[in-house]
Amino acid sequence: MTLPRNTTVLIVGAGPTGLATALSLVHHGFKDFVIMDALDKGDNTSRAIIVHAATLEALDTIGCADELISKGTKTTRMNLGTRTAVLAYPQFEGLKPYTRYPYGLVIPQTFTEHILWDKLSTFGVTVHRPHKVVGMKLNADDTNLADVTLEDGQIITTRYVIAADGAHSVVRTIAGIAFADPKNGRGEDSTVLAQLAQADVTFDTPDLDNFNFRGAMSPNSFFLCVPIPSTFNEYLAKETGKPVEGRIFRVGCGVPLEEGSIPHSPSKEYMQNLIDRFAPPGLSSDPTVNPNRKGVRIKDILWCTRFRTHSAIADTFFTRFSSGDLSKSEGAAVLLVGDAAHIHSPAGGQGMNLGLRDAVFLGEALAKHIKATESLTLPEADRILTDFVAERRARALEVIGLTKNILAIAGVKDEIVAWWLPISKVTVRDWVMWILGKVWFVRRQAAWNISGLGHR
Repeated sequence: MTLPRNTTVLIVGAGPTGLATALSLVHHGFKDFVIMDALDKGDNTSRAIIVHAATLEALDTIGCADELISKGTKTTRMNLGTRTAVLAYPQFEGLKPYTRYPYGLVIPQTFTEHILWDKLSTFGVTVHRPHKVVGMKLNADDTNLADVTLEDGQIITTRYVIAADGAHSVVRTIAGIAFADPKNGRGEDSTVLAQLAQADVTFDTPDLDNFNFRGAMSPNSFFLCVPIPSTFNEYLAKETGKPVEGRIFRVGCGVPLEEGSIPHSPSKEYMQNLIDRFAPPGLSSDPTVNPNRKGVRIKDILWCTRFRTHSAIADTFFTRFSSGDLSKSEGAAVLLVGDAAHIHSPAGGQGMNLGLRDAVFLGEALAKHIKATESLTLPEADRILTDFVAERRARALEVIGLTKNILAIAGVKDEIVAWWLPISKVTVRDWVMWILGKVWFVRRQAAWNISGLGHR
């Protein structure tokens, strides 16, 4: 389809947050928008693996939760601990009085994106690809419009630019919005997830069919293994034309920085080595270590990636792209959403969830703002957006703080508490987690924080 030359709203980026923004706009009765992406097709470098209760509630308000739930797996328990023991688990079932979704929904980001795209296409909306933004300037005839230049030379004129183009957002950079780590001292020195190797794998044994969500802490790493719903096998078979036999597992492992950079595309041998070193013994390939007396080995790697993690947040999620004359309230509105606005450690599975909630609520705020400009002056109408982004930025800071707290716990160093108390800090942490993990209220509170219900 030909790219329009003019639109009211331009959404740059068609990942989950861009798609959810578009769906929210449609839900609120607004369809004068264009959504584009720099890639030829949806991104298959899926990182997120779980959709939390607060996100499902937000998606339900725009009619998108049921499709995800029908394809995902509901998990009510995340087993967290060391390699050899489960020390605690968030009590998601304890959230029943507060939400219709008292669980985490396990579903890969790629699948989530596909479902949202399918939903959007039913409204006759096309994602324009591949179109990469390379520049932006004020429109010569109307200073409240921006001319957005694409890599192929095309120009699209718009009143609003939604930056859903990820952590390395071109739109954010052009708009001159700073992006930095809001350091607060918590978890700052933890490197257990500073770099992460991640893969979707199948194993050579069916004995793991009952394996549950499992996180394992080590002094210099954190390992995660999550069984993926069988509907993902069906999706992959349809997309690739090749059937995938056996249960698929998402495996993620922090790699100590002193071991150097993770290979660009981690091999089967590389991932197996990480599993043998940092996973629970039940996943070990060594029969003498595995309590089942037989080794478990990776059969196939379906997808793998590596990435470094850190925290950062934009100084503002809303600005006007203007001539620089602060005495004038003019310029196209630029709004940041998802990773373009904030990034953080994957601890707690918060990234995509926060971005999706941003997107759903942005659609409503933007529809209100567009309506308000018909009767109010621009500064008056802009209060809708300034209030909205102030609230979303506060939520983002809360979530960044949560992930840093999780890192501070997972990244406790294996050193003695003090000369007069020659006990490892790791041992003390494990004791505390084990004791608190027995308390129902603590388990429910952990689930409350992770679910996003306290950070909507």
